[in-house]
Amino acid sequence: MSRPADRMVTVVIESPYAGDVERNVAYARACVRDSLSRGEAPFASHLIYTQPGVYDDNVPAQRARGIEAGLAYHRVCDRVVFYMDLGWSRGMLAAHEAAFAAGLVLEYRLLRSHDHDRGR
Repeated sequence: MSRPADRMVTVVIESPYAGDVERNVAYARACVRDSLSRGEAPFASHLIYTQPGVYDDNVPAQRARGIEAGLAYHRVCDRVVFYMDLGWSRGMLAAHEAAFAAGLVLEYRLLRSHDHDRGR
């Protein structure tokens, strides 16, 4: 996929959400900040769709619909970035399988190895 040189690279951010939600949301926000600091235009569906009044991640049908909506962005992004400091969640593994099967550009990152996470 070619893009104009002046267009920001669009990335889908994949990081854990379920489990320790408070910790994982803080981490996802740091991932978005890291991506922005790299000059990218990130999208993190798990930060948007799980906000109060949108979808409840504890309701299976809503969780499934949110995951489906998030995966739809894979079709229009330049790459899918997996942040791995906290390990791999089931949702991340499913996203990886879908992105790999679709032949998308995948990237793997750790925040702790960059100066970008000092503000966390």
